[in-house]
Formats: sequence, structure tokens, C-alpha cells
Amino acid sequence: MKVVNLKQAILQAWKERWSDYQWAINMKKFFPKGATWDILNLAEALLEQAMIGPSPNPLILSYLKYAISSQMVSYSSVLTAISKFDDFSRDLCVQALLDIMDMFCDRLSCHGKAEECIGLCRALLSALHWLLRCTAAFAERLQEGLEAGTPATGEKQLAMCLQCLEKTLSSTKNRALLHIAKLEEASSWTAIEHSLLKLGEILANLSNTQLRSQAEQCGTLIRSIPTMLSVHSEQLHKTGFPTVHALVLLEGTMNLTGETQPLVEQLMMVKRMQHIPTPLFVLEIWKACFVGLIESPEGTQELKWTAFTYLKIPQVLVKLKEYSHGDKDFTEDVNCAFEFLLKLTPLLDKADQRCNCDCTNFLLQECNKQGLLSEANFANLVAKRAADRDPELKSSENANIQPNPGLILRAEPTVTNILKTMDADHSKSPEGLLGVLGHMLSGKSLDLLLAAAAATGKLKSFARKFINLNEFTTHGNEFTTHGSGESTKTASVRALLFDISFLMLCHVAQTYGSEKITDNIKGKVCSLAVCAVAWLVAHVRMLGLDEREKSLQMIRQLAGPLYSENTLQFYKERVVIMSSILEHMCADVLQQTATQIKFPSAGVDTMPYWNLLPPKRPIKEVLTDIFAKVLEKGWVDSRSIHILDTLLHMGGVYWFCNNLIKELLKETRKEHTLQAVELLYSIFCLDMQQVTLVLLGHILPGLLTDSSKWQNLMDPPGTALAKLAVWCALSSYSSHKGQASSRQKKRHREDIEDYISLFPVEDMQPSKLMRLLSSNEDDANILSSPTDRSMNSSLSASQLHTVNMRDPLNRVLANLFLLISSILGSRTAGPHTQFVQWFMEECVDCLEQGSRGSILQFMPFTTVSELVKMSAMSSPKVVLAITDLSLPLGRQVAAKAIAAL
Repeated sequence: MKVVNLKQAILQAWKERWSDYQWAINMKKFFPKGATWDILNLAEALLEQAMIGPSPNPLILSYLKYAISSQMVSYSSVLTAISKFDDFSRDLCVQALLDIMDMFCDRLSCHGKAEECIGLCRALLSALHWLLRCTAAFAERLQEGLEAGTPATGEKQLAMCLQCLEKTLSSTKNRALLHIAKLEEASSWTAIEHSLLKLGEILANLSNTQLRSQAEQCGTLIRSIPTMLSVHSEQLHKTGFPTVHALVLLEGTMNLTGETQPLVEQLMMVKRMQHIPTPLFVLEIWKACFVGLIESPEGTQELKWTAFTYLKIPQVLVKLKEYSHGDKDFTEDVNCAFEFLLKLTPLLDKADQRCNCDCTNFLLQECNKQGLLSEANFANLVAKRAADRDPELKSSENANIQPNPGLILRAEPTVTNILKTMDADHSKSPEGLLGVLGHMLSGKSLDLLLAAAAATGKLKSFARKFINLNEFTTHGNEFTTHGSGESTKTASVRALLFDISFLMLCHVAQTYGSEKITDNIKGKVCSLAVCAVAWLVAHVRMLGLDEREKSLQMIRQLAGPLYSENTLQFYKERVVIMSSILEHMCADVLQQTATQIKFPSAGVDTMPYWNLLPPKRPIKEVLTDIFAKVLEKGWVDSRSIHILDTLLHMGGVYWFCNNLIKELLKETRKEHTLQAVELLYSIFCLDMQQVTLVLLGHILPGLLTDSSKWQNLMDPPGTALAKLAVWCALSSYSSHKGQASSRQKKRHREDIEDYISLFPVEDMQPSKLMRLLSSNEDDANILSSPTDRSMNSSLSASQLHTVNMRDPLNRVLANLFLLISSILGSRTAGPHTQFVQWFMEECVDCLEQGSRGSILQFMPFTTVSELVKMSAMSSPKVVLAITDLSLPLGRQVAAKAIAAL
């Protein structure tokens, strides 16, 4: 008989009762090589013929089972064929289909092209929808049977459906394929969700608790598919988090004026990377604040810390609450954090003693005012603290000294009022304005107001108004009336306003940095003593040690006490601020030359954090010693932060980073390396952007390409370095897209041309790094430059997203991932290969999903297939995490890798 088509061949086999083996042989004779069985729709044709009667045809079904077992047909074609059957009243047919699915539903695979793997994802989604519809149909029938008094009807079939559903969904691999399918076909996933809702309503009244529980478990698994990458276990075994502690100390000590948002984002990044539970996260912030209050030197620094704790941090928590969508859980977490904090009675008592007040009470009031605590929790916490507080503290409080927390909280509204006053027309009431400024100069009012302004983001406005006033006073005609000349009194007031506003600007610049000021001043203000010393200090830095004496003598003369009969209003106060300004200006030059100059600083606090470095000692020794002490203590204190900051300035970013990494790689105790990573990350926050460029662009490539250094990358230091590198990369990449913090803007950025030379713009121009990779003769074909690599081997999601590759960080990340790809494809395995695995594992652990905006977008797509060859990386969740699923190509790559597992 000459076979005309597939249907005729199946019918002939049935009529002649061929065995499954005989059928397969004859089919290959009838249909010579060319078209595949899937293209001929063999699975669909067999099912169609098998399901013609009221019960399935067992012989034709045996052909289908043989075709599945011998891989004549793909799993996707069988799933697609099954999902087209919708006559659920035919119990035996449905049962047969469930039996077929049971053969392979927990071991799906596809080793074909990427398009075929995506086809498997779609087919599985269709099959899931079919199973849900099937389950709902049998559940309805069971419900009707119960009402009619025949409970056994449909129970067996429902149990079979749920068993198949559970078996399909229990596979992480299947859920990963469904995750990809959901992104491919959003409308089909919506249909799944509707079917799930309908099934839930039907099963709500089911008396069989076992079946209902099984169905609920299946529903939970389905609902977990869209978020299967965002579930991370939080660290419940740890109670201290030195990175958070150091980050808060760093911000409070060195960046009070910084915007709140970058700090919030950095804290959230650390919380996510280290999987910190919210109550312990908030607790660590409070602990750092109280340590800062206790440690801070008296004077301006103490006021800055108070403002940071009571004004800025509550605003930070308000923004963190917004990240939690303002839900009640966050206020409960804050309450829980305070409950933990109240147990640290010695810490709170020491802070109370230092600040001459109940510090916790002030903080609770402010949090309550900001809506971070409920009234009931607020009252409960206040009562608890009052009961636990050392009774001697209350009796020892000095009623004559107003506590800083209270002063700062009262200063905040005063700042707003002063800003309004300075908005008035200066020419109409210059004496009134002079009175306001004079009041600001008295006692510690100026530092108090500036600290409150800095913590609430109003310092920039303050500085701008000082600048406007200063410029205004240089135009005498503004103060004249009706064409008459300027009176002696008016000229005197104008001179005072100029002098005071100038001194205030200099004081603000030195206390809080010259940034939110320098752009506005542009050299328009001048005051002889301050400007002359500024020039002399710059001049001294350029002179040899033996040539400096003349300039230092001039500084002495300018800084010496002024004897004059001129006692204009606020004379004493202005001299005090000027002396403070000059002392700050000269500090580092005097330290370098071991020169002493007496400044008329009556009533001025000594300079905090000055003269920290021991004289005549190599700075590398100082760096290693300070890091060893920090590691021994387990946290970074304010003094250490300032020493490290000074060393970073003196040695430069590469020197600083390279030497600290060397210290990390010397450590062989696992618990110490993990702690070192947390501390180093917080230290690197002194200038995270530049440190990251050095670490990823210079230090890591040097370690990975030099075989003599590979032993340094062994566990545990290698694991620690991989973790640190990922944390730095993530932090820098997430922050550099937005506004850099003012603390990091202060640093002199590396020359971008250096990075363009190291990592060139044109894809076809071999970079220094890739030439370095190809220097090994044995691996010349593998570790080759981009010139020799096909576009496919280096194509990454970042190129499809058209990321700006002129940005140094983007270039460094792209080249690092090219290096990683080269190492994975190399024939040489070693500690450097293991390091790459740890690096990628940490990326997966820290990222919720490898989507647009992630550092993993710079990884070539071909790296995925290389990574899954490693046992630790061969899991569906890892594949989903490291591929950009927002791109069709990314989904194809992920589907191909997962389907082959």
C-alpha cells in the first residue's frame, strides 16, 4: 500500500495491528529524511486518531508513548497537542492524557535551537492552562455529585489532575520555563490567573481537606512563578551589621549636607545585598547615631551629629517607609527596632550623660511626629525608657546647660524664619538685617543654625542668600536715598554686612564643604586676610621645605592678633570666626612643615580630627595598622574614618585600594574575611566610584590574568574579594546613574582618557586588557582580542540597550565580563576560574533579577552556556538571574540553557 499522508499511515498501522517498535520502523520507511516529525505534527495526528471514540485507542496511544520515549517527537509538540483537547466529560480520554503527561512532566528538556526552547516554554504554559481547566471541570463535577448525593463522582479524576499539576509545578526547572513563558505571552498568563481564581472559588467548599490542601499548594507554586527570583532568606543569625554602622558614621561625620535620597539608596543597596531584616537594619542605624553622639568632639562636630541624628535620620526613615509603600509593617519594624535599642541601656545612658538629656525621648518624639511610630507604641517606648534609665542621670543633669537635641530641634523652625528675613529688601532695613546676623554670630547660634540647615537640606539656600547679600553690599548706591550720598552710618552698616556675610560663607565652606558655594562665588568676594592666607597656603604647597619660611612668616603676621581702636559692632565675633577660618586653611601645611602658629581663637573649639597621622611614619604602615585595628574591633569609628580619608587623599585611590585588597588577601580565617569585606565596603564608600574603577579595571584583571597571583584567589580570601567586588560594582552602578553624593564630588576624578585608552570605544579596536589576555601562547585562540572574536561571542544586553560606553564605569564592567567570558572558555582551570564562579554567585545572590540596569547586562550572552557547565551554577534560578529577560534574545538564551539542564 502506498502511503499518501500521515493519517493514512496511522490508520494502516492500527488496521494491521503493528507493534510500537514495528510502527516506528515502518514510519521511517514511509517518510524519508527531510521534514521532522514535529513539522509533520506527528504527536497531534496520533492524539487526534487515538481520541476519536468514547475511550482512547490503546494501540495508537502506545505509538505516541513510543514516539515520546524514543524522542521521535518533542515534548513541546506533545504538550501542545494535549492542551488542544477540551472535552473533559470523557473521563477515560482525560485520564489517558494525564498518564502521558505523567511520563515526562518532571523531566522536560530540549537540546535544539533557541526558538525550539522558547517553544517548549510556550507549550508548557498552554499545558498548565489545560491542567487548571481540567481540574476546575472535575472539581465542579465533584461539587455537583455532592449536592446530588453521589460524592465519589469525579473525586478520582480530580485527584489525578492535582497529582499531575503538583508534579509539573514541583520542578524548579518547569517553573523557570513558565517564568520565561509569562514574559513571552502576558495574555496567556492572565488567562492562567483567571483560571486559578475560578478554581479557588470552586474548591473553597470542598469537604476533602487533603485535595483542598493539595490544590492550595499548587496555587501557591503558580503564584510564586512571577516572583521566583526575588525571594531571599534574611540573615536572622546575625545581630550586628558593621557596613550599615560605618556607612551611617561616615555620612554623619563627613556628609551632613548631602542629599537624603543617595543615602537612602545606598542603605537600601546594603540591606538588599546583605539580606538584613528591617528591624535589625533600623536598629543598626540608631546604634551608629548614638555612637556618633558619644564619640563626636565637642563643638561644631557635636552639633552636626545631633542635627544628623534628630533631623536627617528621621527623614531618611520616612523615605525608607516610602520604599515599603508606606505599609503598617514598617512602623511595626521601627517599633521593633526601638524595642531592641532600649535593651542597650549602657549605650543610651552614656549618650544621655554626654548630651545632658534623655536622648531617646527626643528621638521618639521626632519619630512620632514624622509618623514612624503609632501613638500607642510611642507611649509604651517612652515609659519603658523612663523605667530603665539610670536614676542618677536625672539628678546629675545640669539645668543651666540646654541640651543639644532640644536646641537643634528648636533651631529648625528658626532657620526657616531667618531665610524669610533674608528674602526682604536689604536696602530698606539694613540695620534690622544686621541685628539678625549679629544674633546668629552670638555664642554657638551660628553653628547650631547651620547644623540644622545642613541636616534639613536648607544650607544651600542659606549660602545662596549670604552670597546675594555679600554681592549686594558691594554696590553702595543701593543704600542711598533720593539721590543723596551714603551716610557714614549706612556705610558702616554696609561694611559690616559685607564682612559678616563673607566670614559666614567661608565658615560654611570649611565646615560643610565648598560645593552646594564655589559655583556661585566665582571669585566675586574678597577679604584681605582670608584671601591672602588662601593664596599663601597654596603657594607654600608648591615650595620646597627650605623655601617655605618667608611665606609662613607672612601667614603668621596675617593670623596674629589685631590691635586697633576700631571697635565696630560685632568686632570680637568676626575676629573669632576669621581666626577659625585661617586655622582651618593652614592646618595641613602646618602639619607637613611641623610649624606652629598661634591663632587668636578665644572661645573657638579646637579643630576636630586634626593632626591625626603620626609624624615621620610611612603612610603604608599607618594604613595597615589602622585597618588591623578596625578589623580587630569589628567596626569603624569616626577617628578611623578621618585617618583613612586623609590616607586616601595622600596616597591616591589606586594606592589606597590596592594596599587594602592586599591586606584582605592575606587573611585566611573565614569569619575574619567576611567581616573584612563588610568593613572594606564601608571604607570604600569614602569614594566608591573611583575605588570601583580601580578595583574592577586594574586590580582584578591583574589578579585574574597573572598565573603567579592565582594562589591569592583561593578560599577564603578569594570568596571575600569576589563578594567585595560585586558589592562595589552594584553600588557604583546604581548610584552613578543618578547624582553622585557631595562627598564623592570633592575628589579629583581620574582622567577619563585613561579609561578610554585602557578600554577603547570602538568594538573592533583591541584594548590593552584584551591584548594582555592574549599574551598566553597556549590560550591564544581562546583569550583573544575583540578583533579576533566574532560579534556573537561578545554580544551583550548592554549593546542592545545602547548603553553609553564612553562612561568609564560602563567600559570597565564590559571589559571585566569579557575577561570572565574568556576565563570560562579557556582550557586552563584554576583558582581564577573558581573566583569567577564566586563572583557570579554573589551577583545572583545580590540581584533580584538580571534585568535592564543590572551590571550583568554587560555579560556576553555566550557566557550563560559556559556558566551552567559549573555544578554550582547549573540551576534554573541562576540562569534566570544572570540573563536579561526583558529582551527577546535574553529569554531565548535563558530558555536554551534551562531546557538543556
